[in-house]
Amino acid sequence: MSLDDLAQSSGVSRAALSQIETQKSNPTLGILWKIAVGLGVPFADLIGEAKGGVSILRRGDAQILRSLDGKLESRPLAPAGASPVVELYELRLAARSTHVSEAHAPGTHELVVVLTGSLRLRVEGEVYDLVAGDSISFPADVGHAYENPGGSEARYHNVIVYER
Repeated sequence: MSLDDLAQSSGVSRAALSQIETQKSNPTLGILWKIAVGLGVPFADLIGEAKGGVSILRRGDAQILRSLDGKLESRPLAPAGASPVVELYELRLAARSTHVSEAHAPGTHELVVVLTGSLRLRVEGEVYDLVAGDSISFPADVGHAYENPGGSEARYHNVIVYER
């Protein structure tokens, strides 16, 4: 795939992709998601190698990703490449914060479990309010947003399932 092809499929400018490729800039979490969508690969493929056999991810070794504004943290809960179709994350969203997510690759679904706090999830103009212990499954191949309307940090488990 050429740089121009990836720019077209991901929505990330050719100049930005070139800067990332030559290690002159570090991509944000949002840009990485766009690149994964453009390449048609699971997000975890960009941050780790697929591994065969048994692999362990120790809590202290997990690479925590942060949104550009620092209000969303995403920590992988499974080793990168553990599954080509499923990824599992712990999300931490700061109080009174919103994180807008770009549409993922076609056919992608998410399952979110609220561990602490609350979640207001927006999917294609619909709003869903959840509290600790609630879960929701939704198509993630459309734009969606996570909002923590509460006064303290909220935690969620997020399972991303890619269509293969």
